Amino acid sequence: MRSLDPRRSLAAAAMWLIIGLAAAFSIAAAVWVGGIARANLTEQHIRRLSLETDQLSSDLGQALAGRLDAIRATGPILQTAMAPERRGGLREVFSELTRAYPQFDWIAVADLHGIVLSASDARLTGIDLGSSDWYVGGSKGPWLGVIDRSPSARADGATLGDMAAPVRDATGQVVGVIAAHLSWRRAPYHPERLTDESNPATQAYVLDRNGVVLIGPDPLRNRRWNGVPDEAAPDTPGRAEPISPPQFQRLPDGRRVLVSRALLSAGPDVSAGWQVQLTEPNDRVFQRARAVTYQIFWVAMCLGAATALLGVLGTRKLTGRLQRLAASVAAVGQNESEQLEIPAGADEVARLARAFAKILSDLRAERLELQTLSNELERRVAVRTREVERLAEESRYAAIVRERLKIARDLHDTLAHSMMALLSEVRFLRRLHAREPDAVAEELVRAEDLARKGLQEARSAISQMRVNAVRDTGLGPALSREFDRFVDRTGTAGEFSADTESARFGDERAETLLRMAQEALRNIERHSRASRVSVKLETRDALLELRIEDNGVGFDAHAPHPEHYGLVGMREQADLIGAELRIDTGPQLGTRITVTLRVAPAAFAA
Repeated sequence: MRSLDPRRSLAAAAMWLIIGLAAAFSIAAAVWVGGIARANLTEQHIRRLSLETDQLSSDLGQALAGRLDAIRATGPILQTAMAPERRGGLREVFSELTRAYPQFDWIAVADLHGIVLSASDARLTGIDLGSSDWYVGGSKGPWLGVIDRSPSARADGATLGDMAAPVRDATGQVVGVIAAHLSWRRAPYHPERLTDESNPATQAYVLDRNGVVLIGPDPLRNRRWNGVPDEAAPDTPGRAEPISPPQFQRLPDGRRVLVSRALLSAGPDVSAGWQVQLTEPNDRVFQRARAVTYQIFWVAMCLGAATALLGVLGTRKLTGRLQRLAASVAAVGQNESEQLEIPAGADEVARLARAFAKILSDLRAERLELQTLSNELERRVAVRTREVERLAEESRYAAIVRERLKIARDLHDTLAHSMMALLSEVRFLRRLHAREPDAVAEELVRAEDLARKGLQEARSAISQMRVNAVRDTGLGPALSREFDRFVDRTGTAGEFSADTESARFGDERAETLLRMAQEALRNIERHSRASRVSVKLETRDALLELRIEDNGVGFDAHAPHPEHYGLVGMREQADLIGAELRIDTGPQLGTRITVTLRVAPAAFAA
């Protein structure tokens, strides 16, 4: 089964492709050729039925013309026999005609007034038929029609037609009319001599000018032909018209038949408007065509199967060398063999095998080189590992240094300010003790308050180092609490604002921004003598901006400030988090500190 799986074998894929193409082409050829054969055979059958119809119409027309000519030829004989003294001779003439043409049921002669003078059937003698169709038509010229449609008139056979002709004297004047009633018992079976007697499916009809069946099966006789074309609506008028070429019609009982018609002519001067019609069921029309189509289909399928079999055998023969090469390559790949089996020849398989052998040789050479490079790489990795360990040690030392700097900044922000305030107070107490001893007690209370505040700030700094409140609440609420404490402590007027997005910022950089804001507020409290302070936190174009502004005395930002590390610490903190610090100030111009930090949208998550 693996050898037949096209996903595992190129030969199997080629075989299935050949089988599929052979099947597709065989079916397509069978359908195409079968359709052509079916159309041709159907056309031949329709043409044959049309020829049979023409032949039947010609035979019947000649038969009617011969009998009509016999009636017309009898006219001069009857002219002399119509005299009253010789009317007995009419019966002898009638007897001769009926012996010559047995189809005449009766023959009658009427005078100019339509009174039957004599007839082969004595019951007609003396009857006035001057208003009958055959008399009116026969007095004008040869006439062909149906005299009697009653069931008794066709009890012995099918009424094919009646005929009449004028009887003229020597001057050419009409002196009477001779008529004959004709029964053509052989007409319903006429197609049997034109078609295959073993298959009596073909039916013959004779229709009059109104489409009424004169000859045909008893249930349809004297009825209008009620077949309609297949593509026409059922209520299409049923008037029979000559059909050329034949067409398929649908009968009221649902049967479909092929209908062929031809005009029936009894002579150049007689036109009854009758039609001869032959019908065959659709099944018989297409029977031979279907049989030939099936034969073509099976022949095409057998040829396709033979082609597919030959293609499969040829494919296996042609791909055998390729399969052996694939097996050799697989053996080398699984280390079951050292060399490829290179087949002889100069075709694609041989060239492919030689190319594989060269690639295998090159791969083995490269494997040796890679082994050498791997050993060298391992040596270098060992050297780099020792270097990385040294750099890691230095990185740990750098982290310790950064932590020390952070602690130094925190000490500067808390204890250094408190100690400076205490130092100033002690110096003041020394001068005050020398000049005003009585005021020392009050200043000692103030010094004690400064020491207490310094202790509180140190404890607050220690708490902030242990707990990151900014991460829990966000930068906005933390700045708001710090600003409120500043306002309560200094009594300075001011305003704080923060948009919703920036207020949610709370990663490790937010704590650094808070420390920078605390340092700025402490500097404002101690040095600026400002009456109004504003703190604003906002986000613009993925940039977080912290702006602290006062209307104090300002300072020279470029002048050196020995032993003062506030601004230095703020710049270090800005560099640590990748922020931009800008200080806009000048003497008596107030101070504005702006910190800008680029922040990803995910950092603003709650």
